Amino acid sequence: MGFTINQSVIAMQKIYRSLPVLSALLLTFLTASCQPTAAPATEAGGYENLTVAQFKEKMDSPEVVVLDVRTPAETAAGKIAGAQELDFKAPNFQEAVGQLDKDKTYLVYCRSGGRSSAAASMMTEMGFTKVYNLTGGYLAWEKE
Repeated sequence: MGFTINQSVIAMQKIYRSLPVLSALLLTFLTASCQPTAAPATEAGGYENLTVAQFKEKMDSPEVVVLDVRTPAETAAGKIAGAQELDFKAPNFQEAVGQLDKDKTYLVYCRSGGRSSAAASMMTEMGFTKVYNLTGGYLAWEKE
């Protein structure tokens, strides 16, 4: 009721022959899973995370819109000069984003980077191609 020695040898040979393929698959998986989570513009998410210094540098470029996606109560306490306010929590947020010019560059921020990251991702899904998120949000901006 068991395997014969010949059957065991054949089974081991099949396993041995499949090792290069299995090794390649494992290596591919491990390499892909170790990628950084801050996605550059060409990778998943479609937007790029910027430091405060990079964000400020981009602000000097033409055709740039600084977009504050915090609530009105948050923006009342302070915001980046010249920023356009568009509350991410508002029920019409996606509709309002759809009204924006997709050819412009958008620098998006919120309080700490979470909502602006979600907003930037939504924008790229809607066809915006030049979207940047402020890492650390307004809290990081105030520290600089």
